[in-house]
Amino acid sequence: MKIRVYDPADLGRIVELFTATVRGVNARDYSSEQVAAWAPIPPDLERWRTRLAAQRVWVAEIDGELAGFCSLAGDDYVDFLYIDHRFQRKGVARGLLSHAEEQAGGRSRRFHTQASITARPFFESMGYVFRTAQEVEVRGARLRNFIMEKPAQSGQ
Repeated sequence: MKIRVYDPADLGRIVELFTATVRGVNARDYSSEQVAAWAPIPPDLERWRTRLAAQRVWVAEIDGELAGFCSLAGDDYVDFLYIDHRFQRKGVARGLLSHAEEQAGGRSRRFHTQASITARPFFESMGYVFRTAQEVEVRGARLRNFIMEKPAQSGQ
C-alpha cells in the first residue's frame, strides 16, 4: 500500500469511492433516504473540490487503484475516512488514519471525529472514545453519528 498526498486530479476517483462506499457499505446502517441525502447522485463536484482544498488529504493506493482516502480539517479533526469496499478489513483505514495522525503531531495531539454507525467500531479500535451521540441534518435527512475523541497521550 502506498500513501501519498491528495492531488486535485484525484477528485473524480475520490468522489466515486465515497459515493460507492456510502451507498454500498454504510447502507446497512442507514435508510435509503439517509444514504441518498449523504451521497447524492450526481455529486456536487465543486463543493467537493472546495472542501478538499481546505483540508489535508491523503490517499492510499494498492496496485495503482485508489483504495481509500483520509482528511484532517485543521490539525485534529478527522473529517473523511473512506475505504473502497474491496479493500476493507485489510489495514487500509488503519494505515491512513495512523499516517494522518502522525503527520499532524501524533500521540501528543488530541484528535476527534464524527463517526458514522458503520465506522464507530473501527474508531474505537484505534483508541477513540465515544463522547456523545447526535443527529445531524444532511440535505433534509437526519443521520445519527457519534462524536468521538482520541485523547493525547503523554510521554511522547
